Amino acid sequence: MVKEKWWKRSVVYQIYPRSFCDGNGDGIGDINGIRSKLWYLKKLGIDVIWLSPVYGSPNADNGYDISDYYGISPEYGTMDEMKALIRECENCGIRIMMDLVVNHTSDEHPWFMEAKKSKNNPYRNYYIWRKGEAGSPPNGLESCFGGSAWEYSEETGEYYLHFYHKKQPDLNWENEAMRKEIWKMMNFWIDMGIGGFRMDVIDVIGKIPDQGIKENGPKLHEYLQEMNRETFGDKNLMTVGECWGADIENGSLYSDPERKELDMIFQFEQMLTDQVPGKQKWDLKLLELKQLKQAFAKWQKALEGKGWNSLFWNSHDLPRIVSRWGNDKEYRVESAKMLATVLHGMKGTPYIYQGEEIGMTNYPFSGIEDFMDVESVNMYQERKQIGYSEEEIMESLCAKSRDNARTPMQWNSGPQAGFTKGTPWCRVNPNYTEINAEEALKDSDSIFYYYQKLISLRKEEPILIYGTFELLCPEDEQVFAYMREWMGKKWLVVCNFYGKPAEFDYPGRGRVILSNYRQDSVTQLEQMKLRPYEAAIYEMIESGNHIIQRRD
Repeated sequence: MVKEKWWKRSVVYQIYPRSFCDGNGDGIGDINGIRSKLWYLKKLGIDVIWLSPVYGSPNADNGYDISDYYGISPEYGTMDEMKALIRECENCGIRIMMDLVVNHTSDEHPWFMEAKKSKNNPYRNYYIWRKGEAGSPPNGLESCFGGSAWEYSEETGEYYLHFYHKKQPDLNWENEAMRKEIWKMMNFWIDMGIGGFRMDVIDVIGKIPDQGIKENGPKLHEYLQEMNRETFGDKNLMTVGECWGADIENGSLYSDPERKELDMIFQFEQMLTDQVPGKQKWDLKLLELKQLKQAFAKWQKALEGKGWNSLFWNSHDLPRIVSRWGNDKEYRVESAKMLATVLHGMKGTPYIYQGEEIGMTNYPFSGIEDFMDVESVNMYQERKQIGYSEEEIMESLCAKSRDNARTPMQWNSGPQAGFTKGTPWCRVNPNYTEINAEEALKDSDSIFYYYQKLISLRKEEPILIYGTFELLCPEDEQVFAYMREWMGKKWLVVCNFYGKPAEFDYPGRGRVILSNYRQDSVTQLEQMKLRPYEAAIYEMIESGNHIIQRRD
């Protein structure tokens, strides 16, 4: 009998350390701040912390530009404190999943410092270099942060590739010596006792820039299989790859157990449904619920028996979901619970981003001076130059800027939301006096305790882990409903996605497992009247005239 993978029952909580909790009063979140809040995470019930980078870094991209894979950035603490965090998490039954950033390094990493010295340097081929064309970059590849993906290096008169910030040169994965260095580094952290890796933009490592190939290069899966063999493949760890370029055709390749690559991936199809197709994330369109439902359902079906889904609304790169697709004003609590129900009821491993469990919202930006993220600042400058109006640019930034997710965690109603005793590195959302963890913990009907119940259900109910998924009423423009079924048991998830009443009709009766509104313990499902953002999970006890036979 194959042993069950522990991460199938787990719920992951992402910590963006810079903004989570400041333990020493310098205004920047740190490792000791995280240690001080483990009681809170244990109370919530999560199993895994995905820890965004705490490695040595000049912070051109807030830690995703790594200059020392084996060290801890002094602003976050020391290696001894990191080891203590790993031990204390283990004592709490929580594993740490480290962020693995190996598509690129910082330009201040020793490898790159050597590589740029001369064309004959032993580290030269750790990166990707090309001659320019008549004083111009080698080709028209663009950086995800704007501008050319090529940067000229005075030392040798050649260009190096950077698909992100110019201080994030891309590694050359065709170089076997470089790959061996990566395996060595990964094994260092595995030996430290971590629980796995979240792999940043991992589908870009197979790039072939001369052919204009960024994601899904021909050797990508070969590299991942080698990584599996050389590092975590025989360990009881969890691995997830960030794959913006994944589609339904190649998505299952990553997480099919027979292929020995990763356990799951982040694919982003559902998160692109409020973006104009074929354009940038800043080009907004209204969400179409039918499209969102189809995106989720497609991946639920495609990976059935062949892989595993990551379930998420938020991350350090995405705006706050209650502001994006919920209602962060009069129905903030109801819509936050509804969105949680939609996600946690599906098949896969759910991810919670810090503050999501208390319904934190987007920041009320007023001007470009409020933005700190390099991607947002670059976008503003580029769109200004090509004629976009200030109003158009600000609408896009307020909706989609990564800065929305990076405001400090709101712990209480005291100064700086209890995040720091000093001056925070970025602005605290002014609504912290009403929206904070301390208030949430006092209220038994809060969003926090609703998440706690959803997490408990995943541990207690195999139907959420193994049950099949069937999308219901796919053409309905207001209701998101689906059925999970396992071993004779059927659970119906029904969510009104919007702030106006809706109707839902399904033959039979259901026992309420969880709901964001008060209702009778047994509900007749025909011609249901759903209140704004109403969400519920029902165990079917009668479907039409058929009594459901329970088998626990």
